[in-house]
Amino acid sequence: MGRDVPALVFTREDRRRYRIKMQECLDAFAQMLRESHFDAERPQVGLEIELNLVDDDAEPAMRNSDVLEAISDPAWSTELGRFNLEINVPPRRLVAGGPDAWESEIRAALNHADQRARSVGTRLITVGILPTLRQEQIGEGALSENPRYRLLNDQVFAARGEDLRIEIDGADRLRTLADTITPEAACTSTQFHLQVAPEEFADYWNAAQAIAGVQVALAANSPFLFGRELWHETRIPLFEQATDTRPEEIKVQGVRPRVWFGERWINSVFDLFEENLRYFPALLPLCDEEDPVATLGRGGIPELSELTLHNGTIYRWNRPVYAVADGRPHIRVENRVLPAGPTVADTLANGAFYYGLTRALVEEDRPVWSRMSFSAAEDNLHAAARNGIEALLYWPGTGEVPVPELVLRRLLPLAHRGLERSGMDAAWREPLLGVIEQRCVTARNGAVWQKEMFHHIDATTGTGRQEALRRMTQLYIDYMHLNAPVHTWPVD
Repeated sequence: MGRDVPALVFTREDRRRYRIKMQECLDAFAQMLRESHFDAERPQVGLEIELNLVDDDAEPAMRNSDVLEAISDPAWSTELGRFNLEINVPPRRLVAGGPDAWESEIRAALNHADQRARSVGTRLITVGILPTLRQEQIGEGALSENPRYRLLNDQVFAARGEDLRIEIDGADRLRTLADTITPEAACTSTQFHLQVAPEEFADYWNAAQAIAGVQVALAANSPFLFGRELWHETRIPLFEQATDTRPEEIKVQGVRPRVWFGERWINSVFDLFEENLRYFPALLPLCDEEDPVATLGRGGIPELSELTLHNGTIYRWNRPVYAVADGRPHIRVENRVLPAGPTVADTLANGAFYYGLTRALVEEDRPVWSRMSFSAAEDNLHAAARNGIEALLYWPGTGEVPVPELVLRRLLPLAHRGLERSGMDAAWREPLLGVIEQRCVTARNGAVWQKEMFHHIDATTGTGRQEALRRMTQLYIDYMHLNAPVHTWPVD
C-alpha cells in the first residue's frame, strides 16, 4: 500500500537533502541489523489484493473515490487508476485458526465491499488485467485523485523525457505510446507478505526469486490487454514497460529498470536497500524531520521514512519491506509476481504453495540458488509470463521441464513439507495444495479459462471481439462469486 504524499514541485536542494537522509537511514538500518533490533519471535504473513471496478455491463467504472466512501473501511484504499481499489488484509500467523478462518475473513471483506460498491452502481472483480479495458480509457483522466499518483506520473516523465513505448507480442501484437503512467493501472496483483528474521531474509528472498517463474506459470490470469490476446500473464511485461523511466539511450547503457527482477542472489537484506540508493535516483524526494541515527541513540525505533519511500518507488518482483508495528520494527519479503484472482480459493492455494515451498527450499541442505544461475530464474519468469502453465522452465537436476511435471514431481511435495514444518497438518494442507495439484493435472488456470471462453463466445455468437470479451468478463464475475477454483470452471 503506497504512502500518500502532497502535491509538490521539487528543487535541487530537495534532492540533495533527500540523498543525505537516505544515506543516514541506511546507516541506521545497518546499525539495527548489527544490534538485532527486529521483531522475529512471532512471524506473521500478510496479503494485499488489488481489484478492478466495473459497471453492470462489465465495463471499467471510474468510481473508486465513491466506492471507497461507500465501503468506509481503513483496510481499503485507492490505487493508481480510478477503476482500481486495494484491500490490505490484516496480518496473522500462518496457521492461526486454520485456512478456513482466513478464507472466511477475506471473503466477508470482499463481499461487504462488493455490496457497498453496488450501492453506487459498480461491482468488484479480481483479475490480473480487466479484459474489457480499452486503450482510450487509459489517459490522464483515469488517474486517481490522490496527489501521490499525479506527482509520481510527473516525476516518471520528467526522468524519461519522452512518451512510454509499450510493445508486446503474443497471439496478437500491441504497439502503442502512452503519455501517462496510467497503463500501469491495468495491472492488478496479489501480494503475499512474509515476515522473517533479518538473518533469514536473504535465504527467503533467494528462494522466492527462484520460484517466481513457477508461481506465474501456475497462476497466470492476464491474457488480454486493450482487446488484444497477448501473453498468458501480460501484466509482467506491461508493468515493466509502463513505469520505465529510461529512454532508449539510457537502456543501452545498462541502467537498471525500476521494475526489476534483480541481477544476483543476495547475502543480506542490506544488499537490496543499498542497491536502491546506489542505482536509482529519487522520484519522490520528500524528507521528514527525524534523525534516524539520533533516534537509535536515544533507544527509539526510527521510521526510516526516506528509505522506505524510496523503496516503494522501486518495483522489485520480490521486494524487501521495513516497517514498524506496535513500536517494534520488522522485515518482510513482499512477493509481487502474482495477478489478482480468480477466486479467494485460488488466492489462498497460491499462498499456501508459496509459503510452503519457500520454507522447504530455505531448509534444504544445498539451497536451490547455489545450483541455479540468477539469469535462469529471471528467464523462467518471462517464459512463464509468456506461456503460462504451458511453459517449459529450468530447474536444477531436471533441465527444462513442463510446469505441471515440475510441480507434481518435485515442488508440490516440498510445499507440503514446508507447510507441515510450519505447523499446518494434512487436513489443512490437502485442500489448499490440492487446488495447485488439479491445476497441473487439468493444465487449466485463469488465463487458460479466459482464452478458451473468449474464443468459444467469439466463434459461437459472431458478435465481435469486444462484445465477446465483455460477455466472458460477465461470466468470470459470476464464477468468481461462487468461489470454486478456476480449474473447475466450465467453458460452454
